Amino acid sequence: MRPLVVIPTYNESENIERLLHRIHECLPGTGILVVDDGSPDGTADLVKAVATELPDLYLLSRAGKSGLGSAYRAGFTWGLERGYDAFVEIDADFSHDPAALPSLVAQMDEGFDLAIGSRYIEGGSIPNWAWHRHLLSRGGNIYASRVLGLGVADATAGYRVYSAAILRRLDLDRIRAEGYGFQIEMTYRAKQHGAAITEVPISFVDREAGESKMSTVIVMEALGLVTWWGLGRLARGLRRAVTGAGRRGRGPSARTGGEAVSSTSGPGVAQTETNAEDTVRSA
Repeated sequence: MRPLVVIPTYNESENIERLLHRIHECLPGTGILVVDDGSPDGTADLVKAVATELPDLYLLSRAGKSGLGSAYRAGFTWGLERGYDAFVEIDADFSHDPAALPSLVAQMDEGFDLAIGSRYIEGGSIPNWAWHRHLLSRGGNIYASRVLGLGVADATAGYRVYSAAILRRLDLDRIRAEGYGFQIEMTYRAKQHGAAITEVPISFVDREAGESKMSTVIVMEALGLVTWWGLGRLARGLRRAVTGAGRRGRGPSARTGGEAVSSTSGPGVAQTETNAEDTVRSA
């Protein structure tokens, strides 16, 4: 397996060198791609310097700050074009411990398409959060899981691994959310496309250096998107129910006054039944 660790950065000069070396120590042989959004603090220059020491380390420089989701989409596309097999999301601020990388990546060998580093399953934790942050995050995850039928405890987690196979099935250009919303949308779309999903317990800590990019506004925006997607999911379910009821009402027995048409009624009827079956299969 050729994993690629994708790291979006904006003003991460205080963390990036140490993080790159730590990832290389914890997951030897992995590729690393830093997607930098024009950091004015010299983050990109530091990555270039470390690239002279570490193999398979790359920098994707972008002109300006375009958002977390956009950075990951660009990184995934870059890696898919170069034949990587698994794609790791990790924050640049050490809130995600690189020591958990082997256990997360190992889930791909177990047949999973998405492995989420979860704070909200047994063994997971957030040691230093205030109660209101716990409430907002945990409540948002419960809401997203129930509204979208995700079946996961930590849909907003930003420490995760995708298989190349599931990313190829997704239309990454249609994933538009950022921040927390991006993580939820990717989980939702992956599940829609039949992904096998698992969660691995992690300990999440606040960044050790630098400035946080997350805010209550971003969280609330994500929950608004969840509501919108949930309404779409409900509407699709209602349409399927109405369409299914309509098809049952137009079945053979309804057309013949209650008597089912037998397949022995002649070749014309047999051909009609075959076509109907083909239609169901293609749908």
